[in-house]
Amino acid sequence: MHSIKDQLDELRRGSAELLIEAELEKKLARGKPLRIKAGFDPTAPDLHLGHTVLINKMRQFQQFGHEVIFLIGDFTGLIGDPTGRNATRPRLTPEAVQENARTYQTQIFKILDPERTLIEFNSRWLSNMPLPQFVEVAAKYTVARMLERDDFAKRFKSQQPISVHEFFYPLAQGYDSVALRADVELGGTDQKFNLLVGRTLQEAYGQEPQCVLTMPLLEGLDGVNKMSKSLGNYIAIDESADSQFGKLMSISDELMWRYFELLSFRPLGEIAALRQAIAEGRNPRDVKFELAQEIVGRFHGAAAAQQAQADFIARFANKSLPTDLPMQVLVAADPAGEPIVAALKAAGLATSNSEAVRKLAEGAVRVDGERVQDRNCRLLVGAEHVLQVGPRRFARVKIENPS
Repeated sequence: MHSIKDQLDELRRGSAELLIEAELEKKLARGKPLRIKAGFDPTAPDLHLGHTVLINKMRQFQQFGHEVIFLIGDFTGLIGDPTGRNATRPRLTPEAVQENARTYQTQIFKILDPERTLIEFNSRWLSNMPLPQFVEVAAKYTVARMLERDDFAKRFKSQQPISVHEFFYPLAQGYDSVALRADVELGGTDQKFNLLVGRTLQEAYGQEPQCVLTMPLLEGLDGVNKMSKSLGNYIAIDESADSQFGKLMSISDELMWRYFELLSFRPLGEIAALRQAIAEGRNPRDVKFELAQEIVGRFHGAAAAQQAQADFIARFANKSLPTDLPMQVLVAADPAGEPIVAALKAAGLATSNSEAVRKLAEGAVRVDGERVQDRNCRLLVGAEHVLQVGPRRFARVKIENPS
């Protein structure tokens, strides 16, 4: 049995805000499985890695023995979530919502334990709700409170239209928590208002209010905007292993740590060790390979992930790197590996260390096709690489142990 402290420590990992922590401690102290709710509107057929930030947190709750409810918002999806919108969201057809919902059910069990997951559809209690009952729900919340919400407030101030049905969305999501008697609801930071409506409605219906755990929004491949299919900066969990691997390798070195924090199942200590290894000269590309291996392996298996890495290297080599280069053996001066600056000079791609440093700073250096600018990068002993300076200067090297 996991202690309350252990659970809270792990649940805080990567999270943005926990409301209210003292209440969650009290719920956990009862020693009974909690009901953990997270809702997903089936507005597109593919779940992507941004969605899995929440799903991964649901998995953690499962590992602690709690009951996870994956709520498919087939009714709320017809309304359209106004969160973050500066205009009314186009409504989906019932047929599109149902088709997308079916795909969600086949995708989530790549992460969640099927035997510990309850799939619910909020149409079960919302689609047949009598009008007098919905009026009763609406009476428990005020227009003034609705207009405190940032996106509504901005649209109201700028005289942008707000359809009445958009007010229904947070009420419907909040009532989901009443219907499910949720102990905890998970959501992105942009969902905080909706999650708090759930607390208010639960109290109004005489239930103990749910705790709220918000998770950061995962940046997409551009490193700027949140991952979104509409922006094209996403990695779908149903994409091929090759596609997933290539997209993960395309993210920046800085964004890689964000993905490690929010997507990796590695202990935080291991991630810190990887950071330290790069600080000491390890090639960031090799660490990114480890991230891509883990994520692709989760959805396609370890063998497919390994093949995707081999295919990624081969595709890049076949596209832009010569294949007939003679192998040069470089003996590392240090068992920790050969500094990239020394390797460039030894391979004849720079006439001096200072030129190598200058080329790195200019962004003219690539290792196996990936740009390297960190002068502290090291090539590990036993590894083979194709080094490139500028568009036409190449060398194939193998790093060996110092004698």
